[in-house]
Amino acid sequence: MAGKSFQFTLTTPQGKLLNIAASQVILPAHDGQLGVLPGRAPMVVKLGIGPLRVDVADSSKGEGGSRQYLVEEGFAHMVGDKLTILTSGATAAETLTEGEAQSELTKAEQNAAAATTDQNERTRRQKRVERARVAVRMARSGKGI
Repeated sequence: MAGKSFQFTLTTPQGKLLNIAASQVILPAHDGQLGVLPGRAPMVVKLGIGPLRVDVADSSKGEGGSRQYLVEEGFAHMVGDKLTILTSGATAAETLTEGEAQSELTKAEQNAAAATTDQNERTRRQKRVERARVAVRMARSGKGI
């Protein structure tokens, strides 16, 4: 029988951002949102750019609630009662502001419109636009400041 929580770790190249007991995680898989609950079958999932929501399991310290991050691709790995996310970048939603996100989007769209013949550069530019759009949505929805 599955427990009521599982161990969740969020790691970027800068180090671990979270290492907590979670009751649910909703992650941005490359092809859509994916919910993870305790007792989930083993998996490896490629992540896209999007919001990550972690529902923190209540603990003896009285912790709980949800935390949200803007995740910038990577991988999620679930085995046993451990979910690990490795991502190139994760920004806490509470640090996102609509003004900054909108400014980032405007710059990214202008940069994406500039001419280039390098396919890799066009892809990088489109990913910056996608990240900025998600940041604007998260900030507007109240997930940011």
